[in-house]
Amino acid sequence: MNKLNINQWAEEDRPREKMMQKGAEALSDAELLAILIGSGNTEESAVSLMQRILASSGNDLNQLGKWEIRDFSRFKGFGPAKSLTIMAALELGKRRNLQERPERATIRCSKDIYDLFHPLLCDLSQEEFWVLLMNQAARIINKVRISRGGIDQTTADVRSILREALLQRATQIALIHNHPSGNPHPSTDDLRLTQLVQKGAQTMNIRLTDHVIITDGKYYSFIDEGCI
Repeated sequence: MNKLNINQWAEEDRPREKMMQKGAEALSDAELLAILIGSGNTEESAVSLMQRILASSGNDLNQLGKWEIRDFSRFKGFGPAKSLTIMAALELGKRRNLQERPERATIRCSKDIYDLFHPLLCDLSQEEFWVLLMNQAARIINKVRISRGGIDQTTADVRSILREALLQRATQIALIHNHPSGNPHPSTDDLRLTQLVQKGAQTMNIRLTDHVIITDGKYYSFIDEGCI
């Protein structure tokens, strides 16, 4: 039995036509992704192919966002071009999420910090350490990456963090880093660094408001846990 070409489907079943008639919100994730790749393979339609790919990622777009070309290439008909198209679309979604959060937003709690940094850090395979710079009213001045691939608990690291605060005239700071392992709990080194930064900041009349450790879906707040 020959597989129907997408142009032979009933019009209401074609993703592009369905989107034009009913709007993007009426389409499933698989249908939206099928529009991007345009075609499936000799055995299945673009929609069926994307349904199978989504199932392999737990029907979780956040998980799919972590895939690389080699992950997509396991599926027949999925070469580098289609893989990069999906990867680019998911990256744009992440950037849109970031842009929807104004840079001068006020940080009121640890969840605000998590929401701001989760799109930046959730998909990384290595640690990144950031400092969030704020004014006296807890409005965001800037966010600065201090290191990639982890951070050494050294005086130099503390100086780097506090130097950014002084250069940008921040009176409050928060520390943020990710744990790619998925375990949000702080290590002994995380605790030690937090103490060093807090002590150094106090001498400069800068307040350390929190240290948030982010994983994909969970976080640990030093202030919420009474560690600051």
